[in-house]
Amino acid sequence: MKVNQKERLRRSEEFEVAQNRLRANQIETMIAEFDRICIDLGQQIEAEEKRARSSDPTYFAYPTYAKAARERRARVQQSADALRNELDRLRFETTGAYGGQFAA
Repeated sequence: MKVNQKERLRRSEEFEVAQNRLRANQIETMIAEFDRICIDLGQQIEAEEKRARSSDPTYFAYPTYAKAARERRARVQQSADALRNELDRLRFETTGAYGGQFAA
């Protein structure tokens, strides 16, 4: 391989690692935000259950807002879990392909 081709390949790999680091940082930020939303929703659910004096979601008089907040929290948690899987995959692919150069 010519020196010029090696240099282009090295630069290409460095660029890809840098892009993966940027993507990982974005994913980590999104995960932190989703975790914060889940905590907020949990507090709202707890307050609504306390106000209604009902913490059993199967009870006919369980607050509608609390039920909706529980469903939203579950969806947000699923999204956070999917992002965690994506982050793990990104880290695995990058460290495997580039010999451990990736450290997010």
